[in-house]
Amino acid sequence: MLKTQVSTATLTGGRPHYNVLDGLRGVAAIMVVCFHIFEAFATSHVDQRINHGYLAVDFFFILSGFVIGYAYDDRWRTTTTKDFIKRRIVRLHPMVVMGAVIGGILFYFQESSVWDVSKVTVMALFGATLLNALLIPAIPGSEVRGLGEMFPLNGPSWSLFFEYIGNILYALFIRKLSTKALAVLVLIAGCGLATFAIVGPYGDICAGFSLTTIEFTAGFLRLLFSFSAGLLLSRTFRPAHIKGSFWWCSLIIVTVLAIPRIGGAEHLWMNGLYDTICCLVIFPLLVYLGASAKSTNQFTTRVCKFLGDISYPLYTVHYPFIYLYYAWVKNNKLTFEESLPGAAAVVIGSIVLAYICLKLYDIPVRKYLSDRFLKAK
Repeated sequence: MLKTQVSTATLTGGRPHYNVLDGLRGVAAIMVVCFHIFEAFATSHVDQRINHGYLAVDFFFILSGFVIGYAYDDRWRTTTTKDFIKRRIVRLHPMVVMGAVIGGILFYFQESSVWDVSKVTVMALFGATLLNALLIPAIPGSEVRGLGEMFPLNGPSWSLFFEYIGNILYALFIRKLSTKALAVLVLIAGCGLATFAIVGPYGDICAGFSLTTIEFTAGFLRLLFSFSAGLLLSRTFRPAHIKGSFWWCSLIIVTVLAIPRIGGAEHLWMNGLYDTICCLVIFPLLVYLGASAKSTNQFTTRVCKFLGDISYPLYTVHYPFIYLYYAWVKNNKLTFEESLPGAAAVVIGSIVLAYICLKLYDIPVRKYLSDRFLKAK
């Protein structure tokens, strides 16, 4: 074992991850990159190809609740809230900082007709980078890109902001609920999420990236239901010992996230219903099936490990390059076919960069922070 390697137990509170779930998280992360690439060619959520990639966030939240419940629910007699929060910061925050720094470095190369970065001063950019690195959301109307994002240098950081909220709620409140009370919370949150999806203004739950009332409400509902549902699943989980679940669960994830918009602009509720079914039924089922994997061959194990290792770094570092790709497409008025080499470069390059960040930055930094702040003196 390399000296710079951090054990899974250290990073997850003392218990290992499910290998297949790690792999599925990586598959979903790659689909997020593809979803964001196609944003450059969409006029709205209605006509975007790889249409439902935003639902990967809800899958991540369910996975997070399941894994945290598995790792911590029976350890609170020996674990304090302070220790739990420190462990989560050590696990999550190094890559939050890296994503912010990459976003800041690439900012002035992302000039396009949609946003004018040339008017942003160096001090304003520095301030935005610092806020992103500290995971402090920007107020709409005052952020540097002008799109109303909480984190205009690295858009997906909004979901990590809610991930922190979920972790804090778990430590202070949700973990103390009985299983029956937790089930009631899941039911109420699920009804709220379904209501937003089906009768809300968007006809989907592709929301949460801004501090506006409706966006924040959507983001909170997505977090509250999915995280709590994952936690409930971890408490009630009884494995079914299923063989080969990684490959066909991966196929289901790719299909669910890539399927075209349902109902069009005329019937928004139909797509909202689809989002609801994915979040309330399909994703919990996929987590159950993935956690029930009986055995995997050596090749599948290696694939799952690689995908699991790069999943979080990939999610946190790819989006600054999406801004760059978006500007390139818009400035040159390219079709997707014309931009295909650039799109492929973004996907492959982001995976390579994620792996480099993992090995040369994330693992060593987490090891240092674990040694410094988590181990008993």
